[in-house]
Amino acid sequence: MRRTLIAAAFLVLSTNAFADPPELASWRINTSGSTGFNGIKSNVRLVQYSAANVYVSSASIPSYDIGPWPGNPNTATDQNFTFRITRTPQVNAGTKTATPLGQIAVMVNGVVAFNALDGMSYNNQNVWHQDAVVVEGPSFDNCEGHPAPSGAYHHHLNPRCLYTPDSTKHSPLIGYAFDGFPIYGEYGYANVNGSGGIQRMRSSYRLRAITTRTTLPNGTVLIPSRYGPPVSATFPLGYYVEDREYVAALGDLDEHNGRFTVTPEYPSGIYAYFVTLDAAGEGLYPYVLGPNYYGILTAGNTGPGGGHVTPSEAVLTYVPVASVGDPASGAGAALSRLGASPNPSFGRTRLRWTLGVAARVRVSLYDVRGAEVLRPLDDLESAPGDYTYVLEAGRVPPGAYFVEIRTERARAAKRLVLIR
Repeated sequence: MRRTLIAAAFLVLSTNAFADPPELASWRINTSGSTGFNGIKSNVRLVQYSAANVYVSSASIPSYDIGPWPGNPNTATDQNFTFRITRTPQVNAGTKTATPLGQIAVMVNGVVAFNALDGMSYNNQNVWHQDAVVVEGPSFDNCEGHPAPSGAYHHHLNPRCLYTPDSTKHSPLIGYAFDGFPIYGEYGYANVNGSGGIQRMRSSYRLRAITTRTTLPNGTVLIPSRYGPPVSATFPLGYYVEDREYVAALGDLDEHNGRFTVTPEYPSGIYAYFVTLDAAGEGLYPYVLGPNYYGILTAGNTGPGGGHVTPSEAVLTYVPVASVGDPASGAGAALSRLGASPNPSFGRTRLRWTLGVAARVRVSLYDVRGAEVLRPLDDLESAPGDYTYVLEAGRVPPGAYFVEIRTERARAAKRLVLIR
């Protein structure tokens, strides 16, 4: 049965290109209720968003197998995290903010990342800080993760089971730091403009040429009571993060372990962090993020009690476009065959879609950052069948837009170009 719905609307639609922006589309959202370690719902549970922020909820439990953790008495538990990620990250032009202990970033599967420290220092003097990868590495599982005393399963370095590296392609976007800038795997473009082929991103940190620990990397000469232990088999070079020094332009990345560059998700360029590995796939300091954030840290994600943010603004729930036509979810039977014609359009556009099951249908219009600006059709009870809906967009400036059709079980979006 074919049904026609006639309506006039101002057509202002969301996002860039043919997909949702990466800060929405990159998350691995668990739509099936599948579980991971100890029967805990895995990956990202919920993504909500406003024009300014994305809110990501997870247990910090991945879908792949984790454990055991030799010598680690802790176990992974449901953290019930919700993080706020800014959609417009900004460079911190002032004093950079140190990456603290605990979570400093979240991976696309909802698992958190920690910095290079394990929280311990020589003689508890807060001068010579132990490198977590060196000291705690034996307790990491095959995916290079382990649980903290809080039960938060986390990575200090490359999340090995999250993606498969390919030396011929730019690495995928694997997470977001809490200053809003993206994190990538180890491979990037040789040149920041996207040219020159693909290469492993090189850290600009190196081990210092020292045998005694009497000075800091910045040249500070310590008093004897603040010395660290001499380099030895017990305390080898690299045991402490202060055994390393930053040398500008030694590698591809800056002191924060990132650079401004073109990436597949950000073709106009963005500051991006990269995980750093050697040719054998072993982690190189600072592993993910450097000692300080490059951008302005979003409040509420770090520190004691951090990571349990409640949105204080109006938000929408994100439903991936990819869910339409996904046989596993049944979404393809729920909503399919979305079309828009004419396209390009001088203002009057006919939308067409097919419902395979009875559903409540919503047509939403968004601005370029994903904030809903108009909902011309809301919660319309609809039987299975083919539908046509006419939008009048003559008052909208010309340009490229998107329209979204949503039901309880599925979502579809269509790019639409308006011309005059």
